[in-house]
Amino acid sequence: MQEVTFEINNIEELSKVSELLIDWRDYSNIVAFYGNMGAGKTTLIKNLCAKLGVQDEVNSPTFALVNEYQTENLDSVFHFDFYRIKSLEEVFDIGYEDYFYGGNLCLLEWPELIDPLMPEHFIKVEITLGDTDTSRKIKCSMI
Repeated sequence: MQEVTFEINNIEELSKVSELLIDWRDYSNIVAFYGNMGAGKTTLIKNLCAKLGVQDEVNSPTFALVNEYQTENLDSVFHFDFYRIKSLEEVFDIGYEDYFYGGNLCLLEWPELIDPLMPEHFIKVEITLGDTDTSRKIKCSMI
């Protein structure tokens, strides 16, 4: 298992994390973001999507469960937010397997709520608050 930890002091430094995640894209198309409410999961996903050339507005799909974005190469990126799911049936109902195993990049917020459905291999991103309002510790691992 490969693991890299970043100490981020401001939003501009998120690019380092996004570049690593893009470099690791060949390992898995599933990137799972773990962290408390307000830790910066969506902010990092916005940065990553910008690096991928997404022109769409990137928002957390809290009520829709999944948003689809297009990169400048017309590749699809799927952004999931499982915070409000009440059962795994909801995830089956949206056809998660087609997304997860379709080869397109899937960015997951609150993946711990669908833990039994997670693939064997994925990229885990753990975000914890730092000592200041703008600092974060971000650990990226190949699982």
